[in-house]
Amino acid sequence: MTLTETRLRPLPKLELHLHLDGCARPATLRELAVERGLPPPSDAEVIAPPQCDDLRDYILRIDRALDLLQDAPALARVSREVVEDLADDGVVYAEIRFAPQLHTRLGLSMQAVLDTVAEAVAEASAATGVETRLILCALRHQPVEVGEAVAELGVANRPRGQVAALDLAGDEGRFEGAPFARAFDLARRGGLRRTVHAGEARGPTSIREALDSLGAERIGHGVRIVGDAALMDEVRRRGLALETCPTSNVQTRAVRTLADHPADALLRAGLRVTVNCDGHTATPTSLSREWARLTGQFGWNLTEFAAVTRHARRTRVHRCGHAPPCLEQRVADAWPQGDSLRAVSACRG
Repeated sequence: MTLTETRLRPLPKLELHLHLDGCARPATLRELAVERGLPPPSDAEVIAPPQCDDLRDYILRIDRALDLLQDAPALARVSREVVEDLADDGVVYAEIRFAPQLHTRLGLSMQAVLDTVAEAVAEASAATGVETRLILCALRHQPVEVGEAVAELGVANRPRGQVAALDLAGDEGRFEGAPFARAFDLARRGGLRRTVHAGEARGPTSIREALDSLGAERIGHGVRIVGDAALMDEVRRRGLALETCPTSNVQTRAVRTLADHPADALLRAGLRVTVNCDGHTATPTSLSREWARLTGQFGWNLTEFAAVTRHARRTRVHRCGHAPPCLEQRVADAWPQGDSLRAVSACRG
């Protein structure tokens, strides 16, 4: 049986690395622009090419989308549509990350931005059955005080149940992460989980910084870890997940081509590899498409997909609260430990 994108779509998937502002549908962005009397963006302005100059060049496409995500109606619409798109792709659990400080140009407070996104995501989750959690992003290029304010916002809203983690994103190639140590300490003491973009634009030293200075529990992308055997051993031993995003990693030149992507080698070396999208628009993809590409490139089958799904389930920022239908049961029904037969049946259906 050939595992095409269509055949893979019904299988239950977990998405751990997805940026809200990188997921706005191009058609939605055009409509939002017209409604606000602004020039509508072309596809080329919001969809990154197969290979950008570098990570910063990739981020420019997201900046264009951000221009239109500065009021509550726009944020709410895009938030709902992201969850709907995830449901259409067979995703049963998703962690959606965003930087609330980037949506305040027209006067919204960070709390208002968070409230808008959280409410819209919760409504869409209830309608689709996709379980969701939110990750707030500090940004490397901004003052550390802004990152600390984002951490404090996350901690203050954690009891409401949706905000579950703090991330450090932005231009890794030009800005260090260590200055944000206090923000991540605030997050840790406040009960938030921690993930850090590292090993995407820079090498293993960036991952080391994320672990030692920021207390990262997961690594966003992390593909450049292959240059440090000792670090690979440590990440394996500690059971830390790598949030790889294969197509995006080619776009940002973290790897030269998909054939060079280390996901397959890292998985076979025993690391907790997960596969994610990064975005649905800046990177025009879905999890089913990512899986199909890995099948075509590395010959992945249901065994590999079961493995990355288990890794995502075990390292997600939220654990099962036993609310029906229980996520653990939904995933285990299709991806039993060490047995792909039921997953094959689900895929054929």
